[in-house]
Amino acid sequence: MTGRVAVIGSGSWGTAMSGLIAPRAGEVVLWCRDASVAAAINETHVNPRHLSDYELPGNVRATHDAAEALEGAEVVVLAVPSAYLRPVCSDIALLVPRRAPVLVLTKGVELGTHELMLDVAAEELGGRARCAVLSGPNHAEEVCLGTLSAAVLASESPEVAARLQALLVNTNFRVYVSQDVTGVEVCGAVKNVVAIACGAAVGMGAGDNTLAVIMTRGLAEIGRVASALGADPLTPMGLAGMGDLVATCTSRHSRNRTFGEALARGESLASFEERTRMVVEGARAAESVLALARAHDVEVPITEAVYGVLHGGARIQDAIDALLGRRPKEEFYGIATPDKENE
Repeated sequence: MTGRVAVIGSGSWGTAMSGLIAPRAGEVVLWCRDASVAAAINETHVNPRHLSDYELPGNVRATHDAAEALEGAEVVVLAVPSAYLRPVCSDIALLVPRRAPVLVLTKGVELGTHELMLDVAAEELGGRARCAVLSGPNHAEEVCLGTLSAAVLASESPEVAARLQALLVNTNFRVYVSQDVTGVEVCGAVKNVVAIACGAAVGMGAGDNTLAVIMTRGLAEIGRVASALGADPLTPMGLAGMGDLVATCTSRHSRNRTFGEALARGESLASFEERTRMVVEGARAAESVLALARAHDVEVPITEAVYGVLHGGARIQDAIDALLGRRPKEEFYGIATPDKENE
């Protein structure tokens, strides 16, 4: 049993995570950027903006005061959008207890620095060894209902991984551990971009065969980026890679897939995010992942196509034509395997 856990960020995943860990924590304090949301949660035990049909456990309370949320915290969970992770971590750096493990739920690549989210958190909070990331096919809408789910928890410290695994795991939420932090993070960032492509394809009338092509070629794209960064080539085949990719590309709960469909209907990113009150991480990742891939001379045609539509003014049909105009190569080109390394 952990004493107090601070969850920084009251979006869907932060809300669901608060409920998930509550049975193994004395108290969960959920930090909300909006004071009115915190007040509503404390009054009704329901987040009025996210998962509004889900009643939080009695030992979860909310606050708008970061110092109050972090005081005496034995574990800190970061659940804020990727664009806000660094400024939020900078703001709370002096408040985070030095001995507390830090679990990063945010997925993405920071634009400009090419840094993954654990690196960002570790730079601002100090102590990479105490940080971990969690990723997998876990839609908050299902996790909060207790449906069977699984995730991979990656940390360079086996002790930190074991401690956080004990906090998270239960009968319906299986948590596997890994030391491949880079591989897990690459999977979490790139799959969101692929999901936008899948949604746009569906919006343009594509069938199941087309979705299967986008997903598997997207998986190869994930593998090439992961390989270039020195990750374990098996990681994209697991929960953080293939598992999360399937869920994000096919589920009605996926904001990235849903946005892709809306994009095909002509809706803008700004309009979609304002209407849904959700951040489309894949839209940001299209730019930052492409920059990261180019820095390592890695081909990422699906990411490039999504970036072209979102940020380059390309039409979806033009992006499709460009992808179909590419000459097919060896299926797993650009991915390090034992056979290729021995050649």
